[in-house]
Amino acid sequence: MATIGVGCGDFLEFQDALKKMRQLDDKIIYMLNTILPTESFKGQTDPNERCKDLYEQIQTGHKTRELAITRCLNASREKVKQLKLERDNGNDSPQLLKSLRKEQNTVRLLQAELNIEEVVKDHTVDVYYKKCRSFYKPPNNIEI
Repeated sequence: MATIGVGCGDFLEFQDALKKMRQLDDKIIYMLNTILPTESFKGQTDPNERCKDLYEQIQTGHKTRELAITRCLNASREKVKQLKLERDNGNDSPQLLKSLRKEQNTVRLLQAELNIEEVVKDHTVDVYYKKCRSFYKPPNNIEI
């Protein structure tokens, strides 16, 4: 799984990294079908342990992506704040205004990614719960 070291400079590169990080979520149904045994194979595997391991992978992925998005969003917001301060101090150069618009757009795109992350997370949690609820129940103080 990708780490938090994902760069924020190039938004398309950042989106590609998020896409790679979301592979588990994209394949959650397949993963659940492979880890949960059919009736004929129930004795050959421990679904409790496998559901617990998958839960931990899901949690790690969600936290990692949310931290990466939030980190980049905060960095972009800070850049917007600095660029606005420059503009308010009398610098009306076309290059500054172009940079400001670009950074504001990046903030909007990152906010959209945060919303997408919430939808992906909700879908994954819903599917996970439907398949693994009888094998593993996460601790009450942790929300999946």
